Amino acid sequence: MASTLRVTVWNEFIHERTDKSVQAVYPNGIHAVIADALAEEFRVHTATQDQPDHGLKEEVLAATDVLTWWGHAGHERVRDDVVERVQRRVLEGMGFIALHSAHFSKIFRRLMGTTCSLKWREADDKERIWNLEPGHPITEGIGEYCELPREEMYGERFDIPPPEKLVFIGWFEGGEVFRSGCCWERGHGRVFYFQPGHETYPTYYDASIRKIIRNAVRWAAPRVRIPFACPNPPPLEKITPKNNPAGGAQT
Repeated sequence: MASTLRVTVWNEFIHERTDKSVQAVYPNGIHAVIADALAEEFRVHTATQDQPDHGLKEEVLAATDVLTWWGHAGHERVRDDVVERVQRRVLEGMGFIALHSAHFSKIFRRLMGTTCSLKWREADDKERIWNLEPGHPITEGIGEYCELPREEMYGERFDIPPPEKLVFIGWFEGGEVFRSGCCWERGHGRVFYFQPGHETYPTYYDASIRKIIRNAVRWAAPRVRIPFACPNPPPLEKITPKNNPAGGAQT
């Protein structure tokens, strides 16, 4: 029986329409391949940057339990009010999964509060992704490691807050290592960053990568939904007046 979890797969959808080498790998868009992997288990909706409100109107986010995000060429074209809308939903409990070059997206940098800069190289490096936490829900069903024959190198230093849980570390053929799977909580929401997924490589067709993203959706699913508020409630108990000669409230 399919899960009732609702996932919105967001993709800027620029490279696939402008770069023939990307079109050859993802002819219908990166979002279509990720959505296909998730549709095996979840209720999936896709959204792209060129849609009104970047496909992320209030009603879409209200119907989203977990949002996955892939962006690269269009980071700065994402409207700030939409970024604030997504951030608010994460703080209220929505899960957020940032994929590959989404490390430089406005929303991920907003959630992290740092530059999120890193080293990179596109040179067909083999990547070995080591499973550091075999008991974690995101690594379920993944062995000691998985490998990608070609992937863009991301290297340290990765300017992020220390992960609350580091579940994967990637090693690249050129010698670099990278914190490839990082978990945080922001407000009531969970955030996962997962490094593999360069647009010219068929990474999102890989069975292990697809399984990890499905695992991450389950992990990031909302546990509560608490709308933002800053209430001024009446006291639960009667407050006894205090003697204050100055006539004002005591501090």
